[in-house]
Amino acid sequence: MGFDICSRPRNAATTRAAILEAANARFMGESYDQVGMRDIGRDAGVDPALISRYFGSKEELFSCVIESCGDASALMAGDRATFGDRVAHDIIYGPRNEFKLRWLLVMLRSIASPKAQDVIQRHSECNFMTPFTEWVGGEDAEIKARLAAGLIMGLTVSRDISGGFNLSPDKCERLHRRLATTLQDFIDN
Repeated sequence: MGFDICSRPRNAATTRAAILEAANARFMGESYDQVGMRDIGRDAGVDPALISRYFGSKEELFSCVIESCGDASALMAGDRATFGDRVAHDIIYGPRNEFKLRWLLVMLRSIASPKAQDVIQRHSECNFMTPFTEWVGGEDAEIKARLAAGLIMGLTVSRDISGGFNLSPDKCERLHRRLATTLQDFIDN
């Protein structure tokens, strides 16, 4: 099964976006080591040589995929004094976020590969932990940021995997209050 280079309009931005979209889908379904440039090229409808032209290497393409997963800015948006309440409310009452699960799946599928592991760790540190730790600030900022991030990630993944907390409204509110207090304590103390 071949690809038809003529079927895609010659537009660099469109081609780059198609490659990135195909790579996202591939890395979500397979580990870094299982994904081939030819597969991505075929899925994107482009010659695999174009992938190297736009992204340089598979590792750089994977880095772009991981980069598209986001950063810590949403956690840091808003007043520090309401951090616990805002984040707890989002975890308990916020909509299920397919995007968060997708990036976690991409990372988990590929973390065993040394090349992918380096990219994931570098991205996590530069785009998430370092800015979040700086925002938390104060004594033991690294510890507080790790505790908060771990609790947030764990509860969010647990909620999304199980389809919700399956608690009564009263229990959801009690969970919200306890989680808000715990998260705020990580930030303030």
